[in-house]
Amino acid sequence: MPSADLLIAFVATTAIFAFMPGPAMLYAAAQTLARGRWSGLMAALGIHLGGYVHVIAAAAGLSVLFHAVPLAYTVVKLAGAAYLVWLGISLFRAKAQGDLPAIEPKSARRAFVESIAVEVLNPKTAIFFMAFLPQFIDASAAFPVWLQFFILGTVVNAMFTTADVVGVMLAGAMIGRLRRSRRAQRLMQRAGGAVLVGLGVHVALQRS
Repeated sequence: MPSADLLIAFVATTAIFAFMPGPAMLYAAAQTLARGRWSGLMAALGIHLGGYVHVIAAAAGLSVLFHAVPLAYTVVKLAGAAYLVWLGISLFRAKAQGDLPAIEPKSARRAFVESIAVEVLNPKTAIFFMAFLPQFIDASAAFPVWLQFFILGTVVNAMFTTADVVGVMLAGAMIGRLRRSRRAQRLMQRAGGAVLVGLGVHVALQRS
């Protein structure tokens, strides 16, 4: 593995990136606002599991494909953006379920499945791993490079998920006071939908 100094720098840098509000944290918070804290936690779990696709891809060197074939990056990016916009519109069209509604298990499962798809369809995660992790890889270490990629990528994924859970808890604390009326619930659904649509538009328009 890399030296202790390099690992300390890696953990510190990762923590800074993780706890800066980003698309994944905002997505999980939006799910919390629209569907409740349990759905937000399931969304964070889905993002976490989807992140392992990119960790494995980075370890296998597959993410280099996005650098070599720009069209592949653009296609995946636009597909992910369209999916986010579709999810946001779906929340706008959803009906409020009444005062103090219980979050159905189906909603949590749906948030979980959707979140995996959102993360897998996010090519910027793959690019981030390929750009960030090599700075902390030691080619002369006892562990092979692919294993260092996998271990460091797993640490990054775990720290980002921790930050997402913090975002869910903060959003959950807020909705505990707001979800006392049908009107407040409707406003939260629209707020969550607006965040998802905004994220989709941002992803689509953002340059590589």
